[in-house]
Amino acid sequence: MWLAARIGPLLSNRQNNLEEDARRDLELVVAATLTLLGLIIGFSFSMAISRYDQRKQYEEAEANAIGTEYVRADLLPAADAARVRGLLKDYLAQRILFYRTRDEHELQQINAYTAQLQSKLWSAVYAPGETQPTPFLPWPSQE
Repeated sequence: MWLAARIGPLLSNRQNNLEEDARRDLELVVAATLTLLGLIIGFSFSMAISRYDQRKQYEEAEANAIGTEYVRADLLPAADAARVRGLLKDYLAQRILFYRTRDEHELQQINAYTAQLQSKLWSAVYAPGETQPTPFLPWPSQE
C-alpha cells in the first residue's frame, strides 16, 4: 500500500490531461473504494465491540458462579468448607491471571493448574455430599 501511495501521484502527474468522462469514472471508483473501506472498518469495530461485550458477560457469569460456590460452602461441614474456600481462593487467583496474561506458555500452565483445582474442588465437595445424601422430594401434585 505504501508503494501504491508513492507510485499513484507519479502516474497521475503524467496523465493530468484526463478526459472529463475518464475523470468522472475515476471519481466513481475512488468513491466506491472509500465506501467499501468505510464498511470494512465499521464491521471490524462492530465485531470487536461485540466480542468485548461477550467477554465481559462471561467474566461476570464466572465471577457470580465462584461467589455462589463460596457461599454454598456453608452447607458443608466446617473442615470441608474451609478447604473448599481455600481452593476457591486459589481458583479465583488463577482465573484473574488467565484474563490478564497474554503469554501462551503461561496460559497453558494456568489452564493445567485450574484443571487440577477443579478436580480438587469436586473431590472436596463429592465426599461430604456422598456421606450426607439428601432425600429426593417430588413435586407436589396439582390435584
